[in-house]
Amino acid sequence: MPARWKMPPRIKVLEALGSIADGRIEMISENEARVTSSEGDRVYTVKWDGKLGITSNDNGSVYRGYLGYPSIAFLMLKGILPFDKELAEALKGLPWRRLNEKFKSYRLVEAYIKEELREKGIEDKRVDQFIEKTLQEIKKLKPYKI
Repeated sequence: MPARWKMPPRIKVLEALGSIADGRIEMISENEARVTSSEGDRVYTVKWDGKLGITSNDNGSVYRGYLGYPSIAFLMLKGILPFDKELAEALKGLPWRRLNEKFKSYRLVEAYIKEELREKGIEDKRVDQFIEKTLQEIKKLKPYKI
């Protein structure tokens, strides 16, 4: 049985949406994509086996063993994980790496982003429901490492 990905931090669901809205995902083929980081200085490769096997060379995937935002975004674009266009658009242009370095806590980054979203008319409840729905789907699907 192949190794399963650990569950990602909640913030990675939002980061995946933001990367889609920013147009940072370039589909190379049906089973491969290149994802550019929020600062444009790194490019990650996502490979998919056409089922539930996926891999990416982003830091969270490589060093922490959780399903990273590039893989989550890829699976959203494939229609395997939930996607919310309006929420994605509201997350457009956020400097994810800078926020992670500034706050040094995903919980604090999430609080900051929710504040930004409230200013755009998106309630915390909607954000939380989308994150939970996506995480539940990941848990149910049990994607594995390839």
